[in-house]
Amino acid sequence: MHGTRILEEADRLMTVCNSCRYCEGLCAVFPAMEMRRAFSDGDLNYLANLCHGCGACYTDCQFSPPHEFNVNVPKTLAIARAESYAAYAWPRAFAGAFARNGLVISLVAALSVAAFIFGFAAFNDRQVLFGVHTGPGAFYKLMPHNAMAALFGAAFLYAIVALVMGVRAFWRDIGEPVGMKTDIGALLQAIRDAGELRYLDGGGVGCFDEDDRPTDRRRLYHHLTFYGFALCFASTCVATLYHYLLARQAPYPWWDLPVVLGTLGGIGLLIGPIGLLIERWKRDPVLVDEARYGMDVAFIVMLFLTSLTGMALLILRETAAMGPLLALHLGVVFSLFVTMPYGKFVHGIYRFAALVRYAMERKAMAHGTGE
Repeated sequence: MHGTRILEEADRLMTVCNSCRYCEGLCAVFPAMEMRRAFSDGDLNYLANLCHGCGACYTDCQFSPPHEFNVNVPKTLAIARAESYAAYAWPRAFAGAFARNGLVISLVAALSVAAFIFGFAAFNDRQVLFGVHTGPGAFYKLMPHNAMAALFGAAFLYAIVALVMGVRAFWRDIGEPVGMKTDIGALLQAIRDAGELRYLDGGGVGCFDEDDRPTDRRRLYHHLTFYGFALCFASTCVATLYHYLLARQAPYPWWDLPVVLGTLGGIGLLIGPIGLLIERWKRDPVLVDEARYGMDVAFIVMLFLTSLTGMALLILRETAAMGPLLALHLGVVFSLFVTMPYGKFVHGIYRFAALVRYAMERKAMAHGTGE
């Protein structure tokens, strides 16, 4: 017996697939499945997070609907994957509310913080809020740097702690195989597989979305989103070093490294999320977990809004619009931080952990020490 109905269904499908094995060359899920004869809850959550949702196995499967076996691996694992976010979340109580109302909670949090910062600035000096400020330290006319750093540092720290606790619970549940240790080789292989989105290619032909003609669009938009986020994070890190090590205050000139990195990342976070949303809307409903549409969309929308408000702030930072735009941008960033541990963001972290586990298993099998 399993802990949830969807894990019962996932067990049934994996049992059928283990007997057939027609799809073993499509992705990592099926070779990992073949290493098992029975499936614990942890095994099924591991396989669910190892799945990239390309849809190839549904198209290729001879037992997919309307066959009486009703084998739909992409949708079943998508539901199990989403439920695993809540199962491993910390604190767990927050995950359920976000799963039901992810987009609404994210937007309300963003607008609430933006309104707080807006009101804070207006209460102290309304002219500062709508004034034109230029040069180093202009952003801190709206809110002192120490107050800004304390507010967003606390939100970021909370997100890191919650994410670490969630991944710790996930790794414990999927279980480190007996006799295996995480080594640098497995870690590097997982980094490569994640960085290339190796298993989002349907076995080499692409993703299946609205029909049976595969494309690489989802893979491209995922790359733009991921590397756009990475560049924006790098921009923030460089700006932090500038501030504390070089005593250089934002905003920085257009040609300076934090702005260049942030601009390139911002472009990726405008194109990538929009593309992912379009692909999400076009996708055949038979392949997706429609019940958690809000949770899926919330993270993508917040990434897009973070980039949109950031790019608008960059363009208009020497105008009277700077104050309100900065308040809105900071509100969106704060909301992104505090909701990250409970939404689609965690899929990247859990999937990476699953890829590490898979690399370990594959290496052990190659050396004749598998389970």
